Amino acid sequence: MRYLGIDYGSKRVGLAISDDEGVFAFPFKILQNNLELVDAIHNICGEENISAIVLGESHDLSGKPNKIMGSIEEFKRNLEAELDLPVYFQKEFMTTIHARGLPAQAGRVGKEKNNARKVSKEKSLQADASAAALILQRYLDKKNLNK
Repeated sequence: MRYLGIDYGSKRVGLAISDDEGVFAFPFKILQNNLELVDAIHNICGEENISAIVLGESHDLSGKPNKIMGSIEEFKRNLEAELDLPVYFQKEFMTTIHARGLPAQAGRVGKEKNNARKVSKEKSLQADASAAALILQRYLDKKNLNK
């Protein structure tokens, strides 16, 4: 069974895909959050033979749904209406921060600092897909532990 993991953001949406056995999650792609998002995910699910979707459930430090959670719930409803696949929530906590790691550009100046900004932006984009992989891996670990 192959899974698609989603880290939903207001501007970008990170995607991850599991292996065929549903054991390991891998960063896959970053999509823009726009009107074509659900259609793009629908196409990916068909192309990649996805059986289920795991969507990050976003909470604040106190464990309460944060301000983006309403948009995530609406997105889940849209996916369920458009796709004939189960969509599961997996609590996410600090996944994007964890995926980004520590900034490696402290103290840089001039041209070096500009190059570091480019690398940092690219790393930030990659972090969206890596955060999706962390969300998906947590779900898979929990599911496989309960087998």
